[in-house]
Amino acid sequence: MAIKQAPTAAARAVSGEMTVDEFKEWLKRFDADKDGRISRQELRRAIRSIDRRFTGWKAGRGIRFADTDGDGFIEDDEIDKLVEFARNSLGLKIVAY
Repeated sequence: MAIKQAPTAAARAVSGEMTVDEFKEWLKRFDADKDGRISRQELRRAIRSIDRRFTGWKAGRGIRFADTDGDGFIEDDEIDKLVEFARNSLGLKIVAY
């Protein structure tokens, strides 16, 4: 009898949904320079990893939407705005539980 592993957050994103906490943890994996912030390029790589068409322009739009302090990056306190963008503009199903 094979043991099934729980699907990863990225797999759930493609197939259906992920929680807000899973989205945040998943996104942190794409912080290439480990500075605790998500850049436009890192956001683009993250979204493309789940097989979504995501242009540099749209990544910039997501950063501008969520970047409340205007520094060009998404920090921890701005991720909730990025969740809102991902739900509304990218069609990702991100749930509270």
